[in-house]
Amino acid sequence: MPRPDPKLTAAERKQAREVSLRRIGGLFTTHRWSLSVVVLIIVASSIIGMASPFLLREVIDRALPQADLALLVWLVLGMVAVAAVTAALGVVQTWISTSVGQRVMHRLRADVFTHLQRQSIGFFTRTRTGEVQSRITNDIGGMESVVTSTATSIAANLTTAIATLVAMAALSWQLSLVSLAVLPPAVWLSKRVARMRREITAQRQRELADLNVTIEEGLSISGVQLAKTMGTAPALIERFTASSRRLIDLELRSELAGRWRMASMSIVFAAIPAVIYLAAGLPFSHLSIGTLVAFTALQAGLFRPLLGLMSVGVQLTSSLALFARIFEYLDLPVEIDEPERPVVLAEPRGHLRFEDVTFAYPGSETAAVAGVTLDVPAGSSLALVGETGSGKSTIAALIARLYDPTAGRVTIDGVDLRDLALADVASIVGVVSQETYLLHTTVRENLRYARPDATDEQIEAAARAARIHDVIAALPDGYDTMVGSRGHRFSGGEKQRIAIARTLLRDPRILVLDEATSALDNETERAVQRAFDELSRGRTTVTIAHRLSTIRDADQIVVVDHGRVTESGTHEVLVGAGGRYAALAA
Repeated sequence: MPRPDPKLTAAERKQAREVSLRRIGGLFTTHRWSLSVVVLIIVASSIIGMASPFLLREVIDRALPQADLALLVWLVLGMVAVAAVTAALGVVQTWISTSVGQRVMHRLRADVFTHLQRQSIGFFTRTRTGEVQSRITNDIGGMESVVTSTATSIAANLTTAIATLVAMAALSWQLSLVSLAVLPPAVWLSKRVARMRREITAQRQRELADLNVTIEEGLSISGVQLAKTMGTAPALIERFTASSRRLIDLELRSELAGRWRMASMSIVFAAIPAVIYLAAGLPFSHLSIGTLVAFTALQAGLFRPLLGLMSVGVQLTSSLALFARIFEYLDLPVEIDEPERPVVLAEPRGHLRFEDVTFAYPGSETAAVAGVTLDVPAGSSLALVGETGSGKSTIAALIARLYDPTAGRVTIDGVDLRDLALADVASIVGVVSQETYLLHTTVRENLRYARPDATDEQIEAAARAARIHDVIAALPDGYDTMVGSRGHRFSGGEKQRIAIARTLLRDPRILVLDEATSALDNETERAVQRAFDELSRGRTTVTIAHRLSTIRDADQIVVVDHGRVTESGTHEVLVGAGGRYAALAA
């Protein structure tokens, strides 16, 4: 895979600029009362904390020179009490703000996952799996510090800065002006650093996504097998190492962005107290020692919240790139959506119809299915035959509403699939495809995935029907055997029979078998076919197969060529017609 462009594309820069701070703030709307409590705690803590410098001034100017032990004790107790109260308020504030932040993070993760679940198969065909995982884990994880602490950090630093400025002005407004002279260059510097980190953050997240893709492709069982058999492991290692090396560079650039400028500001901040001491020593200055010490303490306390505010600004600006990537997924249009007023089929019979259906994959100028009209009465069987790429699997996908027709409509019992709830379509239409996917859990849980309330007896009955029960029962742990990643514990034929059992457990009214027996040997195929014959009674069945021996008894056989129906009839009729089907059957 070519190295990603290290610079942001124009589209990405535009997208990052368009991230609305109001939209980010909207994530916290449901927690406004909790945040209000946090703000009140912060204000109270800041006001209480401002008492310490004044207590210190009294210690230096009155209690110590006058040797007033009683006053000194009260002042010291007051300083300890201020520290204890502000510490306790800080703990409560951290607990509430972190709790709010984590709930916002949970909502973001759940919303992105839920929205992606609603995306069509086409989206996942176009998108790398590692890219999706990276956005949910790395991008949302990268926003954690911003989401959990930014709002409270801004409130705390702003309140502290205002309270400190008021206290400083009360002590000496002249020295306050000297202290604030450093603000304009500091603000300018922070804006420059924020812009730099924002671009670097976007590049880093793209690189992390590429790293995730490499891990997903290179460390799955199928990926490892492919690498070992093709001898491409060294190339994969080099690709991973190069991506990781680029991440080092991006992390360093992110950490060092503007560091020397911030170091310059630190020097200026350190010089301010020296200037204050110098000003205090001028002949026209009439500051007491206690006032000077208290003011210096306040001035040091002022720079901390000011630096904190500027750092939060840098962090928030750089995080906009992360929010842009997350909002991009949340804003994806849902191609296969729920109907506004779904029709409910109380007792679906399974009458399937295609009415002049045309479908083209996004970006393709050629229709995968063109003008297809089919009528499959409830309880009957339809077989689709044709060469690879003729459109058979696309027809099967339309039946399951994995895609919606570009023109025409697909109906069940006279109702357009687009008018049925997606859950109802899934309960009516069961699909067993040639691409078998098993979860990395036990056999029992893989089967129960199709029907969570299924009993062990129902699970075993489905397995028996699919001619896989004896294989499972012979395992040391039986139905509690772990299938391994993508079902690697079982052979291709065994995985396919488990997938068949999983679908049969749902007892769908329409059963779609897309090359469902392609991985089975002849003997096993015949056994499963007998099971299908038994289970197909009273059920509408659509079968796609290359082996004509498995579909010769179908009620209808349709020949598909380049997305069009070219022949239709029973086996005997089509053989007698001497057309394409007869040539395939010869």
